[in-house]
Amino acid sequence: MIRLQRLLRLTVVAVTAVALTGCISLFPKSKPAQLYSFGYVAPASAATPASGETFGVMKLANSFTRPSAGDQILTVTGGSDVAYIGQARWVAAASVLFDEAVNRAFDQSGRARLIGRGEMGKSDYVLKLIVADFKVAYDTPKARPQVVVSVHATLTRSADRTLVAERTFAQAVPVGDNRQTAIVAGFNTAVSGVLSDIVAWTGALGQTPA
Repeated sequence: MIRLQRLLRLTVVAVTAVALTGCISLFPKSKPAQLYSFGYVAPASAATPASGETFGVMKLANSFTRPSAGDQILTVTGGSDVAYIGQARWVAAASVLFDEAVNRAFDQSGRARLIGRGEMGKSDYVLKLIVADFKVAYDTPKARPQVVVSVHATLTRSADRTLVAERTFAQAVPVGDNRQTAIVAGFNTAVSGVLSDIVAWTGALGQTPA
């Protein structure tokens, strides 16, 4: 009797294992997401970096609009219908890639030099960037999109925290083909254009006597 009960239990376990194996094989397989990146490339039309004495700029942490701060690519249709592009991701959070692009843009600057927090005493200015728009915009679902990037920049003097200037920089880049690769190329163009303008603006303000 005891041996029979053991055999029955083993049979139940075996049948359950087979059933679970069958269930696992029936789960739908998700399509892997294609990973993309964007960054800063100096536009051909970018102004020649100003020459002269360099100055230090402390850049505060970027403030990024929450819906587009992560690794998903945000789309907005008709101004209110919000969604993300399926099976497409940034290789890292957009806020991280944007910060790397800012650093690269200032590295190519003639005068303004970004400094780390440990060098706070060496900064002449403090720069705050607020990324208000970072999206793919569609007028209608079937319309060709445009990539929209807008950043509000505030520059203050380190010595007394007085406001030097503030300005919003924006780029709206039409995308000729509604494909992921074309959209990513639009982000590269928009980000590079906005950051080139911010670098030039910061460099020009740094020439203003304190």
